Amino acid sequence: MRTRGTSGSAMMKARPSAPLPVAGLVVGKSAEDAAELLPRLFNLCRVTQDMAARMAFGLQPGRNPMEELRREILRDHLIKFCISFPAFFGRNPRPLPQDLMSGSRQVRASLFGVHGCPPTTPSEFDAFLNAGDAAGETLDQIGVCFAPGEAATAILSTVSRQNVFGAEALENSVAARQAHHPVMRHVERKYGRGPLWRATARLYDAEDCLTGRLQEAVLVRPGRAIVPAARGTYAISADVEDGMVTNFRRITPTDHLMTPGGVLDQSLASLPHKNAELAPLVLDILDPCIPVSLVEVRDA
Repeated sequence: MRTRGTSGSAMMKARPSAPLPVAGLVVGKSAEDAAELLPRLFNLCRVTQDMAARMAFGLQPGRNPMEELRREILRDHLIKFCISFPAFFGRNPRPLPQDLMSGSRQVRASLFGVHGCPPTTPSEFDAFLNAGDAAGETLDQIGVCFAPGEAATAILSTVSRQNVFGAEALENSVAARQAHHPVMRHVERKYGRGPLWRATARLYDAEDCLTGRLQEAVLVRPGRAIVPAARGTYAISADVEDGMVTNFRRITPTDHLMTPGGVLDQSLASLPHKNAELAPLVLDILDPCIPVSLVEVRDA
């Protein structure tokens, strides 16, 4: 990787916006009305929310729900690699390819470059970073910004069907879904669970969307659904009586991200004061689904 240069003397703290009282808007409505309302309340992950709600409420899912879910998640990953991440490095956005789920050469080239598939070994990954092509160029630039251990977290428990509704700080992210991949393990050993590890996970998640290997949605039991999302794992727990929603709770990846002492707090705490100007990039990689302000905190 190329050399990095940073400056600054401040650290950053995150302040999220006030949460929307979702349960109060859903309880008392018919299951069908509630399922239609949820995706309209938020402009992100609409397919994920619709699918989880219908599963939890005991309603018929839409047509080809997993295909639509994979399309939604793949599009989110492409937006990051083609538009959002490059903007931090002064590069022009690249147009999103058409027909996302076709697995066409254009779609794969937008992510994986000339080879059309993601690197499978650490040596292939290092070559991918230095090729100056597609997502590899972006990942290389992210890696240059952060020394090993910077903006990184400790190893937190991975989200699961057993703990998703708990209050503890969890690793609920795309990286949690892809942590087993040999390249992800290589990046974690070399740099820690920091920005490069988290951004790289989107590369392999995109491949899983294209190949149909994305983690399946699960109805754990009646009223409790867990669905993969573009940011991690989304879950709904609900009770329905006589067609009406009587109890409702949802957990998003952002809920776990924002848990005190969790991924966001740890990531900002391990970002050196001199690199505080990189906090917006860290936040974009962590990708909360609610507005979050970054507040500068200076040493005395």
